[in-house]
Amino acid sequence: MLQISNLSKTYPNGVQALKDVTLDISNGMFGLLGPNGAGKSSLMRTIATLQDADSGSIVFDGIDVLTNKQELRKTLGYLPQEFGVYPKVSAEEMLHYIARLKGVNNDKERNELVKALLEQVNLYNHRSKFLAGYSGGMKQRFGIAQALIGNPRLIIVDEPTAGLDPAERLRFNNLLSEIGENIVVILSTHIVDDVSELCNDMAIIAGGRVVKRGNPEGLLNEYQGKIWSKRVAKDEVAHYQQNYQLVLSKLSGGKMVVHIYSEVDPGNGFERERATLEDIYFANIS
Repeated sequence: MLQISNLSKTYPNGVQALKDVTLDISNGMFGLLGPNGAGKSSLMRTIATLQDADSGSIVFDGIDVLTNKQELRKTLGYLPQEFGVYPKVSAEEMLHYIARLKGVNNDKERNELVKALLEQVNLYNHRSKFLAGYSGGMKQRFGIAQALIGNPRLIIVDEPTAGLDPAERLRFNNLLSEIGENIVVILSTHIVDDVSELCNDMAIIAGGRVVKRGNPEGLLNEYQGKIWSKRVAKDEVAHYQQNYQLVLSKLSGGKMVVHIYSEVDPGNGFERERATLEDIYFANIS
């Protein structure tokens, strides 16, 4: 169990990135959904002991994360949004190096570990290739391999599928699903579909605050029957924004489709729309 209580963080430039964030996260895949600048990366970096909070607490399996950082690092796997690699080093060599840093000094044990990790992330046939020659998806899968060294009980992945093509995104998500069965895996992303497909628990963060929390199915049930859609001209969107609780607007077939939230039939040509996690996301960040 990861327990985050009343966590706040303000940077020296005056930006308040986290505002009294409280979350309890159990084993399994947890989705942290929010737009760029919402505070997701600030929260992930604080949990990962890369920066201090101004106030609040984080406890993981009895470890006070903010005062006992080294103890947390022993059980943490972290894949940041951007991570550097030595370009002229192979994946195999790099994993051996990281394993030694994490205390795996027995040669036989380390060889078996590196081989198993490369096979798990489907990179064994590319083990001798320089990391500079890896595609974006291959680098992300390598990132997961290094995060798994040391059998972590908490894994944090920050925007892992941003920029990946659909095939690599699918491979990466399948890998995360396999990993996240018996440990805590936090997936921080702005991609709604990743959370919908992978996570059994989630929170939406905006402006440094948790604005919605629950499991995706429960949130969808909460919104069913309350989302309404209508096709309108582009220049009419502002009118609907002023007069209704506009959730989202998107271009389709040369016209705009607007989604609004209403607990009763709004009339005026609106039709009931099946709620999606995208509707819930935009309803809570706008």
